[in-house]
This record gives sequence, structure tokens and C-alpha cells, in this order.
Amino acid sequence: MLLALRQGKLSKWFSGIGQEAISVGATLALDEDEWILPLHRNLGVFTCRNLPLQKLFAQLLGKASGYSLGRERSFHFGVRDHHIVGMISHLGPQLCVADGLALAQRLRQQPKVTMVFSGEGGTSQGDFHEALNLASVWDLPVLFVIENNGYALSTPPTQQYRCKHLVDRAAGYGMEGHQIDGNDLLLVHRTVQELTRSMRHRPRPVLLECLTFRMRGHEEASGTEYVPEELMARWAEKDPVRTFENYLLREKLLGPEQVESIRRQLNQRISDAFEAALAEESPRPDSQRESSDVYCGFAPVPRPARGETRELRYVDAIAEGLREALEQHFDLVFMGQDVADYGGVFKVSKGLLERFGPERVRNTPLCESAVVGACLGLSVAGMKSIMEMQFADFASCGFNQIINNLAKSHYRWGQNADVVIRFPSGGGVGAGPFHSQSLESTFAHVPGLKIVYPAFPDEAKGLFLAAVEDPNPVMYFEHKALYRRLKGPVPSGYYTTPIGVAREICAGDQVSIITYGLGVHWALEVLQAHPQIRATLLDLRTLLPLDREAIFKAVRASGKALVLHEDTLTGGIGGEIAALIAQHCFEYLDGPVVRCGSLDTPVPFARELENDFMARARFEQQLLELVAY
Repeated sequence: MLLALRQGKLSKWFSGIGQEAISVGATLALDEDEWILPLHRNLGVFTCRNLPLQKLFAQLLGKASGYSLGRERSFHFGVRDHHIVGMISHLGPQLCVADGLALAQRLRQQPKVTMVFSGEGGTSQGDFHEALNLASVWDLPVLFVIENNGYALSTPPTQQYRCKHLVDRAAGYGMEGHQIDGNDLLLVHRTVQELTRSMRHRPRPVLLECLTFRMRGHEEASGTEYVPEELMARWAEKDPVRTFENYLLREKLLGPEQVESIRRQLNQRISDAFEAALAEESPRPDSQRESSDVYCGFAPVPRPARGETRELRYVDAIAEGLREALEQHFDLVFMGQDVADYGGVFKVSKGLLERFGPERVRNTPLCESAVVGACLGLSVAGMKSIMEMQFADFASCGFNQIINNLAKSHYRWGQNADVVIRFPSGGGVGAGPFHSQSLESTFAHVPGLKIVYPAFPDEAKGLFLAAVEDPNPVMYFEHKALYRRLKGPVPSGYYTTPIGVAREICAGDQVSIITYGLGVHWALEVLQAHPQIRATLLDLRTLLPLDREAIFKAVRASGKALVLHEDTLTGGIGGEIAALIAQHCFEYLDGPVVRCGSLDTPVPFARELENDFMARARFEQQLLELVAY
């Protein structure tokens, strides 16, 4: 690989020279159907799991036949058949995904272990702490392996952490910890074998620190100038491959001729596989295929409402949908902060713990990133999950997992994220700048996510159940101000409202109002006060994917368009909708496309200030001006 890099045949390489014993010894100690989550330098995981060398090289070369079809480099991919989940560049998220895989093993009562790797640099990440804490609280059988090679990229331990040994951190999470020589192949294998045998019998997390050293740069372009020469020389004597080879010779398990024969055979096998992969076709651009692979293919089965209709509050409709989802899908887990005994801060999940038990209705620590990652792990294991983000504002604490793990997994390696995240969202309740934000446009920019935002109780239930059935990650926004203020007819029983389809509430030829969520009710209120306005009111219901045809149809019907949302004006989804209208409906327009959004400020606390902040304060005047244009 180093030779191919120097010859320009390979664009990048993260060498594991000097620390091969860890990934090899640990992988061989696990059962083949136990999940492993490796990092940059864990080539031994892939070779010990017997991935075909030519296909592995095709992946590393970015060829069409690679595991990620040329969409990812290095080991940023997973292989379900070999029980490997690849990393992403952000160090730490894979630790949380391991929690989800181990949780699935526990729920299914499988005596299995999940193993996940981290470098010593990655232990400074918040995900490291969240993942270890969650695993400890839930007694998850995760073996957390730290490859402590002393330098992260170039930063020595004295600038990384103050504890003497990283294994000392295990005590802080109430878990078992061990430290070993990571360059001793047999010691690594024996230790992992003993630990995992015990963990299968008594499920619990264990932290294993393996002391090692990398003899190359973080990646080849980095070099090793920052490493003292005497340190390099000292670790070179402990090279794990040479040490093991010497052991085999010393014990007369192999002779010098056999060693040379093995080396020649391996070199030939590697060379042949690399040259064959090098000769393969590069990916051919296909925009349609690229776009279609962003989401997991899904043809929803229509589930129309058939039960009798009752008047329910918006919040009760969501609660009923959550209960019926748990009844319908036995492999579904619901989790979040305070959702079990307490019933959630908005009492949406009250009574679910008693009905479905603590295995399926789970309280979590305050660790949004770890819980989102665990949801992805459950999906890899073939289970569904719903997470309640206590307030939509707290999504920032799980942002990386959402936009880089959930959203990109299917495009990267064909692994869907069967996850629904509930976001109690929006203002109008005097909750101030950290409990009132509208973040839907932030996620609308991320390919791979789906976003729904119901405005009425019946749709709140139907869209929720549709989100649970969809195998893709769905961000489900529910407006807090509507929870107990809005009532409406809701069919009983299990039914779904299709995702990606807008709803025309009323039709008119004078102006078209395009909105969603609380904006729908603002529009209805103003139109009721001005019965002379002949308006088409379109409730988007889904923001990603957008129902573009419904938008274009509404605009063509009236020739005037006003896009209304509670989100701040700049960067809101209204800008995207306005651009689509300008591009595709220009010849139908009889006036400017008007955007009405909230002020470009944080959401204020005092009611007088919040009322002025809201788009509602300007909507009526803007609508009247557009009608008169």
C-alpha cells in the first residue's frame, strides 16, 4: 500500500504498521457473527474476517466494485455479511453505534459481544464518555478497545489527558478495565478471548487499553518528524509481526524456509489482487442512481383510516400513535430522557412503561449523541427505534450522529437507519431562546433524512405511524403550542398518512399561501378575518422530500405566492420554496414571491417580545399587500 501510494496509484493510506497485533488478535478472538466497529488502522479486522482481497482493494482504490461503489474511501464502509460497521471521519460516533448493537443482543437474549475500537485521541471526544456511560448504565456487552499509540495525529498524551492511564477512566463509569501490551499478539488474543467469554455469560461493558505505537504518520503525508528518534527505535524492536515471527521460529513451529515461503506466497497473493483491482472500471457517473441511493427503497402499503372518529387533542393523537406503533411493531424500542416512569416532560409517553416494560420503553441519561448512535446500532441489528429529543433545541447535542451517521449510512454502504426522532418544537409558549427554536430547515439541507411536520391531530397520528413504518431516518416535528390547544377528529385504530404529500386545505384563485405546522393555523385565522380573500392554502406536511408538484399547482392556480413559516426568515425553508417557484412557475406569476418568517434573532422569553418575533406579527399585512399588488 505504501508503494502504491508513492506510485500515485492510491490517493491516501492510514498505515497500521506497528500495531497490527491488536486488530488481528482481537478479531480472531470473537465469534464470526459478533459485530466489530473498526477505525483507520484496523486492516486486520477486514483481513481476519476474510473479505475478498480484490474487492477490498477495489474499495480502497475507489472502484465501482468496491463496498461503497466509489462513494467512500479507506475503511469508511460496513459489510453486513461479515458483521463489520465502518467508521466515519469524526472519531467517536462508532462507540455509540456499538451500544445500539449490544442493546439489540441483550433484548434478543443473544449471548454475544460487540467490539469497538478507539484511538487514545478519540477518548477526548464527548461520544467516548457518552457511549461508555450508557453502556455501563444499561449493562451492555461492549468491549471498548483503546489503541493507545501515544500520539493521536501528532499530540502526545501529556497534551491529551491528565490521568496516568486511560484504563483508569473505567472506574469512573463503574466498569471493569484492563491494560495490556498491544504488541503481543498472543496476549491480545488470550485477553480478548477471556473477557468476551465472561461478557457473554454476564453481560457488561469492559474497557481494554492496548499500549502500542504506530511507526508511520497518522496518514502518510503527516510524517513522523514530531517523534523522538530513540522512541521510534525502542518501539521498532517491539514490532508485533517480527515479534510473532521470532516466537514461531523460537518454538520451532515454523522454520526459516517456511517463513520465507509464506512471505512469498502472501506477497504474490496481495500483488495479484491489487493489480486485478487496479485494472477494474472506475465508477461511471449516474445522477439518477446516486440520487435514488440516498434513501432506502420503500413502497409504503396504504393503511387508510377505518375506525370511528373521536375528538382528540394534538398531544393525545401523538400519544395514541406512539402506543399503536409499539403494539404493531414488536421489534420497536422507544427511548429518551424521562420517557419511562415520568412519561416525558409533555406526558406523551405516560403509561407506556407499564404496558410495554422497561426493555422497550427506556429512560436514557442526558446523552443525545449516544442515544442517536444507539438508534443506528439497533437499525443495523434489524430493529426499529423511536427517540424523543426532549426539546428540538437539544438536537444540536446529537447533530453529528444525525447528519453524518443516520443520514449518510444508506448512501455510503447500503445500511438504512430505521429511526424516528421526535422533536417537540417551536415557540409561542414563552419558553425563551433554548426551548423554542424551529430547526427543521437545518435538517432539510441534509440528503438522506425525511422531515414531517403535522398541523392537525389526525395527521399527527397518521404521519407518525407512517414515519415508524418508513425504514429511513425520519425527523418528526411536533409543535408544542398545539399540544393542548388544538383539538380535532382523529380516527381510532392503526392508519398512516403518506409522507411526501402536501394537503390543499382550501382553494382560491387570488393568492396561494404555502406553509406548515403552526403557520397553517395562523393562515386560517387571518383568512377567517378576511373572507373576501380567495386563497389556496397548502399545508406542506412534509418538508423533505417536498411535494413540489403540489406547490407548483397551487401557484399556477392563483399567480401569487406567499410562503409562511415560524422559522427565522434568513435560511428558512421558505427561501428554497421561493426559489423553486421562481424557477418553475415564473410565467404564471402576477407578483413577487413573498416570504414571511420570524425575526432573525434568537427567540425571546417575554411574551410581548416573542409575539413581535413571530412571523404572525407580519403575516396579515404582507398577505393584504400581496393580494393588492
